[in-house]
Amino acid sequence: MPHVLLIEDDPALRIGLEMALRRMGHEVAACGSGEEGLRRLGAGGIEVVVLDLMLPGMDGFEVCRRIRAAGPVPLLMLTARGDDIDVVAGLEAGADDYVVKPVEPRVLSARISAVLRRSDPAPRDPSEQHGDVIINRASLVVSKGGAVMALPPTELRLLLTLSADPGRVFGREELLEVVWGYDRVFEHRLVDAAVQRLRLKLEDVPGAPCYVQTVRGFGYRFGPL
Repeated sequence: MPHVLLIEDDPALRIGLEMALRRMGHEVAACGSGEEGLRRLGAGGIEVVVLDLMLPGMDGFEVCRRIRAAGPVPLLMLTARGDDIDVVAGLEAGADDYVVKPVEPRVLSARISAVLRRSDPAPRDPSEQHGDVIINRASLVVSKGGAVMALPPTELRLLLTLSADPGRVFGREELLEVVWGYDRVFEHRLVDAAVQRLRLKLEDVPGAPCYVQTVRGFGYRFGPL
């Protein structure tokens, strides 16, 4: 996962977003001012910046201009308002995208991934290998040990969702929303049943899963780790 620099002066929001992004697997450096953020960025290792526009001292627009002048690091701005003038000014200062507060951490994580994908000019092989499982996201073909697996749509969507971020724990509520389009708590059994069916096809020993692992009390993650 990318190393994120979060520049946000509201302590409660900064701590909340930092904790949530870390739970999703991001590495996060959090700062409360533009000046501090620029110093942290200068130390290196940052892959994407999330920047609040309304900062004390040096405002977010100036921070954005300085970051952009220093290099091409992807930058996502946070704005408390969706006013066109703020959005246009931020984009003209060099931001790659914007999110209006309050923002769900899951949405912010997705937008971070999106700006990183757009900023990466290198063509990507649509096939990815996990142990002896190969997933081709372009053709939606999954093979194990060289043999193509026949997965129904729900199990395929479940596998694609989990494997898109290996090691990250997905809660049942999130999987229900992404895979099934549901948000009802009592439908958790749909997730568990689909996981069991997928394990029967994917795992060498379904009772001791290597790929679709249970994180007790939280949900599921994809391995092997």
